[in-house]
Amino acid sequence: MKKNERISVITKILSDHPNQVFSFNYFTDLLEAGKSSVCEDVAIVKNAIELTGTGYVETFSGASGGMVYHPRVTREDELLILKEIADLLQSPARKIQGGFVYYSDILSNPRYSKNIGRIIASKYGEMGIEYVVTTETKGIPAAMETAHYLNVPMGLIRRSNRVTEGATTSVNYISGSSNKINTMYLSRRIDLKDKKVLIIDDFMKGGGTAKGMTNLMEEVGAEVKGICVIFVTRSPAEKLVEHFTPLIWMDDENLEAGLQVSLHLED
Repeated sequence: MKKNERISVITKILSDHPNQVFSFNYFTDLLEAGKSSVCEDVAIVKNAIELTGTGYVETFSGASGGMVYHPRVTREDELLILKEIADLLQSPARKIQGGFVYYSDILSNPRYSKNIGRIIASKYGEMGIEYVVTTETKGIPAAMETAHYLNVPMGLIRRSNRVTEGATTSVNYISGSSNKINTMYLSRRIDLKDKKVLIIDDFMKGGGTAKGMTNLMEEVGAEVKGICVIFVTRSPAEKLVEHFTPLIWMDDENLEAGLQVSLHLED
């Protein structure tokens, strides 16, 4: 196999398996090349990835040496990605009854959910996240992509108790938008005790769902390292959770001409 072919294969495998460690022996066997040649190839891949700002490759020396690709998103790329999504949200046709905005098609689009996952994983990549959790259903695609880029499992919190989940842990929470008392459930087969957890929420108005998820994580003994919310309304200004990272602010959901949005990066 030629050098440029080996470099292409290494790049493809690392980018398809972010935050996963590969030994040099894995590539020497796969590419049928000497370790010195593979080391040179990896050095080229490492330099190219870092030059493009798409992440960095960490290498380990020694007999059990290897490499791992940590994906990252530059501020400029994040701005472009979120601005495209924000532009879609501003269409007056997306307004629905009750002062809400239709965005399910955006979050269920693999193109956008993948990029959102990359952005979130980039923000929390250095925090040792061991589990990503979200509630059903709109936040699932972005949470799955985030878990993929962090190379960790995803736990799904249900809004109803299902027999197929087995025994569950539940908490009651007050919806920040409707002021109704609801219940969320997490299967006890998902062991989050002492795990470092990242909470992902698709939408926040009052923060009730995020608060409920935080309480549920405390109930099962998990350590919440961060809360990332894709869409957040400016009103009400006081949320039920204090510390969270918004991606896109919804400035005025009642504007007749259409939704006005701004990006967290621009604040």
